[in-house]
Formats: sequence, structure tokens, C-alpha cells
Amino acid sequence: MDELPVLAVDRLDLVLEPHAWTFAAVRRRDIAAYFEAERRRLPQLWNGRVLLMHRHALAGGVLRAALFETDFASFLAWRDWGCPDRSVVNAFAMGALRGSDGAFLLGEMAAGTANAGRVYFPCGTPDPSDVRDGIVDFAGSVAREVAEETGLTPDDYTAGPWAMVPAGPRLALIRVLQAAVPAAVLAERIAAHLAGQARPELSGVRVVRALADLDEPDLGGAVPDFVRAYLRHVLAAEQDGAPPAAAQRRG
Repeated sequence: MDELPVLAVDRLDLVLEPHAWTFAAVRRRDIAAYFEAERRRLPQLWNGRVLLMHRHALAGGVLRAALFETDFASFLAWRDWGCPDRSVVNAFAMGALRGSDGAFLLGEMAAGTANAGRVYFPCGTPDPSDVRDGIVDFAGSVAREVAEETGLTPDDYTAGPWAMVPAGPRLALIRVLQAAVPAAVLAERIAAHLAGQARPELSGVRVVRALADLDEPDLGGAVPDFVRAYLRHVLAAEQDGAPPAAAQRRG
């Protein structure tokens, strides 16, 4: 399989606008039944409001896109049914936490979550709380998700450049969050945060220092392809002496 592209993004221009999602309207009964079945399996699921993307373009380093509001049940069904409507995209922001030693930290999703067992950077589906005056704030979304999942705040890292990894119906916007302490110290802080939560979103953290770490047997298929592509791109570039987090440019 060809490696997914990792594209440099200088600026995000994301807006919220009304959009009639035909899939959610036409499949309403099926969606409701599916969500009820999932709630019986995963009682923590909540049918809140989320944002999906229905148009986007990257040109001159600027990602311009429009998102719309829908319910989590419709999103979950669409995702789990193989994303049958390709007119929309599951776009989300991820925080690539990195220690001063160059190692990245990934979180392992806890049992009871919709992505239990998966291992990736802190992130979440954007929701209406990320909208300010019609602008969708992915930078704020990253900070919120990192704080909720790991306990780390913007005081613990410096937010760096964005990269975009298109993966079919998924669009990962990944931002480097560079800490001033080694990954092991960050891992200890995150572990203490998780220990103090009644229902943590993460069951633990994994540290990736080199490309070989991605091939550990216990990781298996737990790391999504877009996260693997990003890590391979960054780590391989640095091995070859390129600037950190170098990315292709399009447009």
C-alpha cells in the first residue's frame, strides 16, 4: 500500500456553515437503532453534537474548509458502516506530543470508549464548543483534548506547525506540541493524571522513539495509518538530516 501523503499547512481557515446531510436524514431510523445497540454495549456513549467537514481545499499553505453540525449517532453510524457518503469527511485535530529527547507520546484508548485499544495522538471529534464567531478553532480543540486526556496544558509545551494527512474519508490535522522535558517525564505526568480519574479516556501511553518502535508486535494494527504515515515521515526525514516535521507542499 502506498504511503499516505503528509502535507505542510501554514494556516487553517475553517468556518461553520449550515449543511443538509442527506445520509443522516434518510437513514434516521437505522441510525437510531444502531446507536441504541452501541449504547447497550458501551454505556458511556453520549449522543452529543459534533462537526463534520463537507468541503475543503489546500492551496498556498492555507487549508480552507467548511464544517457543519450533526449528532454523534449519525457520525458513528456513518463511520462504522464504512463511510458510505463520501461527500463528507471526518476531519479532526491531533496533538503530536513530543519530548525534548525527540520521542513522541501516543495514548492508548481505554475500554468503554468508541475506539478502545487504538493507539494515537490525543485528539477528538470537533464539536460546537470549538466554534467562535463562526470560526472552527482546531488549535483550541487540540489544547482541550490534550488537557482532558493527558492533563497537560499549553504551559507544558510549545505548539508548532501543522501537517495534514488525508486518508480517504478521514482528514487528520496534526500539530507538533514540543515539550521542554523528556518523554519519560511527560509519561509519568500523564500516568498520574490518569490514576486520578474515575473514567480516564486513556488506559496508558506509548512512547515512540524510532521507526522500529512502530513495528512492535503488541502495537499490531492499533496505530492508525495516518499516524504511522506522519511518524514515518518525520522520523525518516530527521534520520536523513532534514528539518524536523518537514512536510510536502501542495498548491
